Parts: sequence; C-alpha cells; structure tokens
Amino acid sequence: MLWPKAVRERIKTGGDLEIVQSYPYRSAAPSTLWASLIEETEDDLFLSGYTNYFFWTQVPAFSALLRRKTKSGVRVRFLLGDPNGEVTRQREVIEDVALTVSTRIHMTLEELRRLGDLDGLEARFSAAEDAVNHVSLSVFRFDDHSLVTPHLARLVGHDSPLMHLRRVKEGGMFDRFSEHAEELWSRAVPIG
Repeated sequence: MLWPKAVRERIKTGGDLEIVQSYPYRSAAPSTLWASLIEETEDDLFLSGYTNYFFWTQVPAFSALLRRKTKSGVRVRFLLGDPNGEVTRQREVIEDVALTVSTRIHMTLEELRRLGDLDGLEARFSAAEDAVNHVSLSVFRFDDHSLVTPHLARLVGHDSPLMHLRRVKEGGMFDRFSEHAEELWSRAVPIG
C-alpha cells in the first residue's frame, strides 16, 4: 500500500472526490452558501427542487439577484412539481405539515410571476410520470457546483441531508445528479 491508512482517511482519492461538504440537514448549510453559489454562477443556474420556495426566504433580495443574473446572460431554470398533481397530494399526506407542498409551489409561482418575462428565465412542471422521482431528489446546480438533497421518508426538504458537490471529472457524482435533473427537464411541461 502506497498510502498509510491515516493519510487515506484524510485525503479524498475515490468516489468522494467531488464532495465538497455534506450536511445532515439542508437547513444546516450556511445561509451564505446559497447566495454565494448563485453569485458565482456565470452560465447555468438550474433549480430543480420540487417547490423551490425557500430561495425567497433564504437568499437576500433573491428576485433582484435573478434579474441581475439573467441580464448578464445566465440561463436560469426552475423545475417544479405540479401543484395539482397526484404525487403532490400524496406528499402532502405524507408530510402532514401546515405549509403544504402545493402551497409552497404556489409561493414560487407567485414570485416567478412577479419577476415578469425575463429573457433567460424558464420554468416547467415535472411530467406526471417523473413526479415521484422529482419529489424524492432535489438537485440545485450552479455551473460546476451543485447542492443535492435526497428527501427522506416523511421529512420536508429542510430536514433532509444535503451534499455540496463540485464537478471534478466526467461521469462522477456531479454529472450523475445533473443528468438526472436534465432528464426530468427534458420531459417537463412549460408553465403557462
């Protein structure tokens, strides 16, 4: 063995190479992380959480930031769950919280309406056949960084774990999660 066990435990050399940081809860990630990743995005901002409403409560002046980003040529995409879909209704029963899934989606839709027509901003609902895959995994991509939340059983998003990934190599974890989100996007329905 070339590397002693103590060194291997401290240096990333394998499948964890793209993991920048992990958090036991999405809400445990520093609030500044979201804003800084968005600020640093130069090409593609892809927010494929099922509701995405928390951006307006967590990122200061989020709407103004989105306007600045689209004006500078950044492609901004929102992939949302259908607020009237069967998977949404099922998830509301599972979560059993006052701030329902459909309410959180409607909050995002209202904020997007307030933004008006911005060149470079797109929003879609995930296709009905993809909704169960969408509700169980959120992928938020900021160029070569992403924040990924696998949703656990009955927990809402902020109580589920979060991984911060940085793209290092082709076919790694970053690419695998990005491909999942892109596949959902490819079948998604434009929001009218």
